[in-house]
Amino acid sequence: MNDSSRPALSPDADDLLILLAVSRTGRFLTAAESLGINHTTVSRRITSLEQALGGRVLARSAGGWELTALGEKAVGAAEAVEAAVSELTAPPDEPRQLSGVVRLSATDGFSAYIAAPAVAALRREHPNLSVEIVTATRRALQHRSGLDIEVVVGEPQVHRTEAFELGHYALGMYASRTYLREHATPTTLPELMMHPLVYFIDSILQVDDLDAPRRLVPTMVDGVSSTNVFVHVEATRAGAGMGFLPCFMADQHADLVRVLPELVGERLAYWMVLRTEALRQPAIAAVASALRSRMIEFSDALEGRPGSRMIGSPYS
Repeated sequence: MNDSSRPALSPDADDLLILLAVSRTGRFLTAAESLGINHTTVSRRITSLEQALGGRVLARSAGGWELTALGEKAVGAAEAVEAAVSELTAPPDEPRQLSGVVRLSATDGFSAYIAAPAVAALRREHPNLSVEIVTATRRALQHRSGLDIEVVVGEPQVHRTEAFELGHYALGMYASRTYLREHATPTTLPELMMHPLVYFIDSILQVDDLDAPRRLVPTMVDGVSSTNVFVHVEATRAGAGMGFLPCFMADQHADLVRVLPELVGERLAYWMVLRTEALRQPAIAAVASALRSRMIEFSDALEGRPGSRMIGSPYS
C-alpha cells in the first residue's frame, strides 16, 4: 500500500546543508552568498528537499523565512551532517575550531560593553568565527529569521524559543559636573523634576521595563531624547539636562555625577532569547556562553556598585 504521508525519496545531504544555511540567515540570497551558489539554486534545492520529505520545511514570515516543525527536524539532521563533516576534516590532535557566522541582536549598551569584548576574546581562540552584532532596543521578536541570539531588556513573551536571564543592571540619574555647578545639585525629587530629562523618545519606546522615568519622575520635561543610549550619555555630558543612564556606562566618565541615588534608580534584567535548536550549534553555544561569562565577571559594575568598572569597554 502506498502511504502518501511518508517521503518517497531520501533527502540529499547537500540539500539539508542548504536548508541549514537558510535557517541561520532567514534569506535565500544571504544563504546563497555564504555557500557560494546562486539564490535560484537555493530555491530549487529547498523544493527538492521538501519533495523528498513530503512537506514544507520553510514558511515565509515578516522577517524572512522561518522553519516549520518539519524544517526544525530536518535542521537537526543537517547539524549532525555538518558536525560529522567537520570532524572528518579537522586536523588530528588539534582542538576543534569554531567557524561560521553568528548573528546577534542586542541593545546599544550591551552590544558595546558586553557583546563586543566577549566576542573579541572568543575570536582570539577561534579566528574563523564571525559574529554580526545588530543593535536595537525593542521587545523580543516573535519571528527571528536571520537572528541566532537576541538580547532584550525584561522577560520576553515569546514562543518556540529558549529564554535565559543573563543578569541585572542598574540605571540612575546623572548630570555633568559643569551642569551641576551652573544649575545647583537637586536635593529632593521636586527639585530634580524641575530639570530637563535626557532619555529615550517616549512615543516610540517599545520596552515597558525602560519606562521608569515616567513613573519615578513623571513631571520631568524631555530635553534631549534619542533611540540610542550613547546619545543619552554624550548629551548628559554636554549639559543637556539630567540623563537617566545605565550605571555601567555613566560610571566610565569622571565628569558625570549620580544624583539622588537613594531616591531615583531602577534595576533591570537582560534576557537572552534563542531558537530552540540553536544551542545545538557549537558556534552559537560558544557565543552565548561568552556573553554569560562576561555578565557574571562584571556584575558589580553592571549593578552600579561603587568602585567597580567595566574592563574592555569603549572608555577603559
